[in-house]
Amino acid sequence: MLGLASGQLHLSSYEPDWPLLFLEERERLCAGLGTHVLDVQHIGSTSIPGMLAKPILDIGVAVANFDEAACCIPLMERLGYSYKGENGIPRRHYFVKGEPRTHHLHMLEVASEEWKHHLLFRDYLRENPEVMRAYVELKQRLAAQFAADRQAYQSGKDSFIQAVLLTAKTEGD
Repeated sequence: MLGLASGQLHLSSYEPDWPLLFLEERERLCAGLGTHVLDVQHIGSTSIPGMLAKPILDIGVAVANFDEAACCIPLMERLGYSYKGENGIPRRHYFVKGEPRTHHLHMLEVASEEWKHHLLFRDYLRENPEVMRAYVELKQRLAAQFAADRQAYQSGKDSFIQAVLLTAKTEGD
């Protein structure tokens, strides 16, 4: 089941239908955006089997150029998404869908560090169950501590994410 009211913080157990819901949405996005899109990936916690997650699909859309991708904004709006600008991350087109919220979409340049980090973090957690479990435990602690402060919850994960990315890059070299 997907959906979380804006501003709420609730973690759900992994749902096996999340990848299927992503594939359905990916088809809609590819059909609606056409050649503007280089890649569409399921990212975030709902993309990691066994991971505790906010019940919102995170989708990454790779484009060649941030400025040129602005032409996708009306196309995304026709697909039911609301545009939120860069929303704190430079050179990212950020979209949300649903009320309650069901989708977060991050449109990034394929060559950007942000795009690479999303995929690297996801893949590392998929391949390292002990790191995934540590992330689950951290998310549970933060959700209990910051139940009414979603921003503090997000910020509390930053150092863990950066450490995983550093480890993943080091092991990948």
